[in-house]
Amino acid sequence: MKTCISPLLLAWISFLHCTWAEFFTSIGQMTDLIYAEKDLVQSLKEYIRAEEARLFKIKSWAEKMDILTSKSASDPEGYLSHPVNAYKLVKRLNTDWPALENMVLQDSTSDFIANFTMQRQLFPTEEDETGAAIALMRLQDTYKLDPDTISKGDLPGTKYRTTLSADDTFGMGKIAYNNGDYYHTVLWMQQALKQHDAGEDATTSKVEILDYLSYAVFQLGDIHRALEFTRRLISLDPNHERAGGNLRYFEKLIEEERLGKTLNKTSETEPATQGAFYQRPSDYLPEREVYEALCRGEGIKLTPQRRKRLFCRYHDSNKTPQLLIAPFKEEDEWDSPHIVRYYDVLSDEEIEKIKEISKPKLSRATVRDPKTGHLIVVSYRISKSSWLKEDDDPIIAQVNRRMQYITGLSVKTAELLQVSNYGMGGQYEPHFDFSRRPFDSGLKTEGNRLATFLNYMSDVEAGGATVFPDFGAAIWPKKGTSVFWYNLFRSGECDYRTRHAACPVLVGSKWVSNKWFHERGQEFLRRCGSTEVD
Repeated sequence: MKTCISPLLLAWISFLHCTWAEFFTSIGQMTDLIYAEKDLVQSLKEYIRAEEARLFKIKSWAEKMDILTSKSASDPEGYLSHPVNAYKLVKRLNTDWPALENMVLQDSTSDFIANFTMQRQLFPTEEDETGAAIALMRLQDTYKLDPDTISKGDLPGTKYRTTLSADDTFGMGKIAYNNGDYYHTVLWMQQALKQHDAGEDATTSKVEILDYLSYAVFQLGDIHRALEFTRRLISLDPNHERAGGNLRYFEKLIEEERLGKTLNKTSETEPATQGAFYQRPSDYLPEREVYEALCRGEGIKLTPQRRKRLFCRYHDSNKTPQLLIAPFKEEDEWDSPHIVRYYDVLSDEEIEKIKEISKPKLSRATVRDPKTGHLIVVSYRISKSSWLKEDDDPIIAQVNRRMQYITGLSVKTAELLQVSNYGMGGQYEPHFDFSRRPFDSGLKTEGNRLATFLNYMSDVEAGGATVFPDFGAAIWPKKGTSVFWYNLFRSGECDYRTRHAACPVLVGSKWVSNKWFHERGQEFLRRCGSTEVD
């Protein structure tokens, strides 16, 4: 059989050679994995069809030989007395049976293996699986979802519901454990145990689950539950290599506790339990609770007086000629700092073209290290981005001019159009758009990032808001709309209130593009104020 590799596969491989792996950081690029898996299924079905045809021939031969040998074996001499029977016996054993041997030994897996081997080079890696699991845990924390909800696939806005098996939830817990995250280890191992106890089939044993659980709760300072899980483990496997020693150690610690001695000298983690529930450990982000509450839609609501300051209007940017006939619809999202949304900025055709141009160029989004000034990949920014020039396509120049008309600012010193696609649980935690780094070379020539123009290029079924933790605004994606705000006061001083974040995408694929306008070239377009905070 001739080995066939589909044109779709070859195109996919060619495309991926030009991009990073890290599939979990971009839903847009993860869609290519769907087509790759579909190609594998087709290849597997072709192998099965070839194998079934081969086995059918072997089976037919076996049935034919069974009838013949039953007849010949009943009277060997009488059978061979016929010269044709004698000739055919010799022929069968000399020619036909060796031919059958070749058929039995025929390797019908070659096409499938060739296809699989080629694709496997570009499969998601261990890093992708870990990143995807951590993304689920991020969504779990941000949107206050318990493991059972995620396991059952009960997420808002989902079209294709799917579930996690006991083995899947065990895998989640194991990844958390390997990362030293005992909080999520306990949550997911408890879920695995719950599904196992409910009678779900699993390759993972209860002993394995209890082994991880007992150690994880011990690391969280809960000696009593560690002892409880260890006893249950021993009841299932009395000869477990660690359980006996752990049992004696936990009993000793509990006895010391009873006697008022120091508890758990080996653990630096303070007990953080309420019954069987554990408190989520704090982390590096001081506004974590406020940020995540905004992502859930629990933000600060404007008072009726402040809401009266918000208006909708037609915007012609001070009678810009290009907007006089077709002004844009403008809506106030927040009063101070002033954030506005423009409607129908990008058409569906323009959005698809921008996505088409940017997709081959997508690479993992980076941030600049505040100490070294070098671009680095960080866990608090999960997306892929690309930068588009005007000569990439006429549409890019067209969109740039449109943003210039709307804002009244010059794009001559603005940055290239950045296009971003967010992956599983894709986010960008609270950050400033303006630079606070004196070593930025662009500050001297082009000035700081004066303003941000953010285009939403997709609707998002759940999550994905742009939030401002300092004053409590939450702006939700609407395809074709754009939001705009100034990062600097008229004096050129940084407006620290504009610290903002892109919330994790719970369900959907979030595409955005943005343009950062710089100070230089805007001196007569946005004049200075009379005070530092005008």
